[in-house]
Amino acid sequence: MSLKTLACAAAAAITLALPAWADTTGIMIQDAYARASMKMSKTGAAFMVIMNHTDQDDRLIEARSDIADRVELHTHVATGDGVMKMQEVEDGFPIPAGGMHALARGGDHVMFLGLRKPLEQGDRIPLTLVFEKAGEVQIEVPVDLTRKPGMAMQHNHGQMQNTDN
Repeated sequence: MSLKTLACAAAAAITLALPAWADTTGIMIQDAYARASMKMSKTGAAFMVIMNHTDQDDRLIEARSDIADRVELHTHVATGDGVMKMQEVEDGFPIPAGGMHALARGGDHVMFLGLRKPLEQGDRIPLTLVFEKAGEVQIEVPVDLTRKPGMAMQHNHGQMQNTDN
C-alpha cells in the first residue's frame, strides 16, 4: 500500500469517527442516523450513541423535531408471548456519568410519529434532544435508508463495541 493511499484511508477513518456534536455541556452525540420503515411510511426512527463526558449522571427526557406530528422516546419490550412491542419511555433514558447510552435498532430509539413528508436518502433531520442537566442539544441527523443492522459504531473509540441491533 502506498503512503498516499494509507494517508487517505487514515483521513477517512478519522473523519467518520468524529462526533456529530460536542460542546461544553459534556454531552456528545455520535453515529446518528434515521430511517423510515417503508418509503411512504408515516413513522420513522433515529438512532445514535449519546456519551456523557461529565462526572454527573444525566437523562435524555425529550426529543423534538418539526418533521413529525409527535416525537417520542421509545424502546422495545417483550410481551410475554414472544412478541416484541414498541413502547414510549416517559421517564427517558439515563446517561451515566462518564458513560454512554446507545439508541439502536431493536432497542431504545427516538420515534417520529405522523411524518409530514417521506424520509429520503441523504435528507438531514433537525432534532433537539433535551437532557435533565445538559439542557437542549440540537443536532442534524442524516437519513440513511441503506444502513444494515450491525453497521452502527464500526468506527468507535475506547470501550464502545459494535452492535448487532
